[in-house]
Amino acid sequence: MIKTMRRAFPAPAPALVVGLVESLIAIVLLVGGGRLAALGGSAYYLLAGMAMLVSGLLLMRGRMIGGWLYAAVFLFTVIWALWEVGANGWALVPRVIAPLVLLVAVLFAMASLSARSNRWKLASAGGLLIVALFAISGATIGWLNRPTPFMALPAPGIAMADPAPMQAGADWPAYGGSYSARRYSPLTQITPANVGSLRRAWLIHTGDLPSSARVRGTYGAENTPLKIGDSLYVCTPKNIVIALDPATGRQRWRFDPKVSDDAIPYTAACRGVSYYAVPGAAPDQQCARRIIFGTLDARLFALDAASGRPCQDFGANGQVDTTIGMGDTPPGYVSINSPPTIVRGVVVTGHQVLDGQDRWAPSGVIRGFDAVTGKLRWAWDMMNPDWSGYPPPGQTWARGTPNMWTIASGDEALGLVYLPMGNAAADYYSSLRRPQEDAFATSLVALDVTTGKPRWRFQAVRKDVWDYDFGAQATLIDYRGIPALVLPSKQGDIYVLDRRTGRLLTPAGTIRAPRGGVEPAERAATQIVSLWQTLRQPDLTEKAMWGMSPIDQMICRIQFRRARYDGFYTPPTADRRSIEYPGYNGGTDWGGIAVDPVRGVIVANYNDMPNSVRLVPRAEADRKGWTPRDQARGKIGGAEGAGDPQAHTPYAIDVNAGWRLPFTGMLCKQPPYGGIRAIDIASGRTIWDRPFGTARTNGPFGIPSLLPVTIGTPNNGGAVVTASGLIFIAAATDNLIRAIDLRTGRTVWSDVLPAGGQATPTVYEANGRQYVVIYAGGHHFMETPIGDEVVAYALP
Repeated sequence: MIKTMRRAFPAPAPALVVGLVESLIAIVLLVGGGRLAALGGSAYYLLAGMAMLVSGLLLMRGRMIGGWLYAAVFLFTVIWALWEVGANGWALVPRVIAPLVLLVAVLFAMASLSARSNRWKLASAGGLLIVALFAISGATIGWLNRPTPFMALPAPGIAMADPAPMQAGADWPAYGGSYSARRYSPLTQITPANVGSLRRAWLIHTGDLPSSARVRGTYGAENTPLKIGDSLYVCTPKNIVIALDPATGRQRWRFDPKVSDDAIPYTAACRGVSYYAVPGAAPDQQCARRIIFGTLDARLFALDAASGRPCQDFGANGQVDTTIGMGDTPPGYVSINSPPTIVRGVVVTGHQVLDGQDRWAPSGVIRGFDAVTGKLRWAWDMMNPDWSGYPPPGQTWARGTPNMWTIASGDEALGLVYLPMGNAAADYYSSLRRPQEDAFATSLVALDVTTGKPRWRFQAVRKDVWDYDFGAQATLIDYRGIPALVLPSKQGDIYVLDRRTGRLLTPAGTIRAPRGGVEPAERAATQIVSLWQTLRQPDLTEKAMWGMSPIDQMICRIQFRRARYDGFYTPPTADRRSIEYPGYNGGTDWGGIAVDPVRGVIVANYNDMPNSVRLVPRAEADRKGWTPRDQARGKIGGAEGAGDPQAHTPYAIDVNAGWRLPFTGMLCKQPPYGGIRAIDIASGRTIWDRPFGTARTNGPFGIPSLLPVTIGTPNNGGAVVTASGLIFIAAATDNLIRAIDLRTGRTVWSDVLPAGGQATPTVYEANGRQYVVIYAGGHHFMETPIGDEVVAYALP
């Protein structure tokens, strides 16, 4: 038997091994390529698999022609790849790189088959190909990812008026710099010319890290610290508030509200706290200046800003239970993870309701509390608009209504707060929604802060079943002399509205939306889109599928062909998976945008990833054990939508966020997965646009590639823009904080953070020195390292 095999395969070991590997790859390509071709996809994989199988068998038999045949396959592959995607460097990676590596191996195998005098020539050719591989790939990808200016940066002009009573400057008194949410600093000490000298000034550990394995996968510090006077105020994932010396990081005081692990929803996060100075109070009076914040277990606290002690005149011993009036609220279902907005002495807060659990989850009611006494001033329950306070005895606020889990902005002069509203409970099924929910879901709602009654609303999605709730604050600007706001969306569309009336000030239109799904009668025939500016990319095609090799790219192509995808707003289905693009992480999410009010420029970082979605019939979900109790208490920390039960509807939901392959963890869409753009407000034109984030911490099987190549990664967290023309931002999954030149879009400084930087930085001045501070706490959903560090940077 051994002699027979030797007669059939007389090749030297190198040719035998390479031929065997090539044959195994060919069989996979044959099977998968045949399936793809049958689905109407590219025939390349089938044809290449056939030729490679012949080539591999010939090499195993010691036939030199087998190597030349593979060289022909590689040439065919290059021609096909260039025909399909042109010179797009990232698109060429799975099409060309792995076949080129195999070609190098084939050349060495051919060398083992050739005469001794020719072996060195073939081996040298293989080595030269390896060098050429990296040189050409690096140069091509670098050239394609350079920031390309579309227009010059506008010259500074007259600064836009800001109605906020507290302005960013030496201080950073609100989450967005001010309640206008511009994330703009007028400081100029750090410039594009000297930012290269920026160094760490101090680093502190908050001490808030996961206490058990059960909650280890939930932590994500998304906090933007506030700086007021001589203190910097930080909150940790479990709502510990710490006051620091802004120049040294030395702790002044610390307050722990003692939040239980049971209260953690999908992620433990505190995006920020709020500051309020009591009008007319003596400066040395206790709680004349106060820090007001919410907790993961839905309590609202007021602390003395000087000492950290609870304000006894606020609620009961400094706290208010915001679950009163909600009825049944299991642990982890209701939380406050975003800072309240305080306008005219009214603390306006929404809350997060654990997504995907139950159609009749707790209410999304919005409330306004007195900033001094903590007394409920009003409550807006869209199903009970006549109620102005707590529900009548024996009743609760309407369950399952859209909520505001993110941050509002406010106009002190107009007395309005602008609420970015989410969806009704059960994001992916709409038949049980009531008319009021359909009217206010996925809308920006302007609420009168005195009465709690809506003044106007702007709805971005009709009957949303894509989880396209508004995540970002609206940003207040002046637009052609009109008090306006900029509203970014998860869909990528950006609108400018008159903030007095909600009237659109920039062009918008409608598109025909795909129909069908499990609720065809519910799907709107048209959806609104911005004709002024959108971060959204063109619809996906099979050519946009990616991977690290032709095999995983082929698998993604097969998944694409098998899924339902009719473009933007493809409805979810139950008989097969559908593709949602962009996915629920945006576009723009809670990080929002930054605005330079002097140059009239928007800076928007964004995501560009699809989700793969399937509605799971109730009987199947029950067999899988998907129940609300499991989600809230036993499976905390999972990705949102990954097996959510949507109880009391006919379907659960299964979301593959980012649309990943199960084995390698690679994303099916080709890079970039995120970008950053500068936009001229006056014209709506793009100044520059570039992929954002490097591949240094990303790679197949979760192994970091360590490559400092700009790939464009998913990103969460916002940017800060300064008067000196710098953008400070972390957000990406490469754990870097950067300074970007506002004029060109080029990175002019960066530093490696000790953990993920999924938070918006703060810029302030202390003792004449300018600081850039970020909470590097990581994020479980973004899969960045978890930490508890607050890091400050300054010039030497």
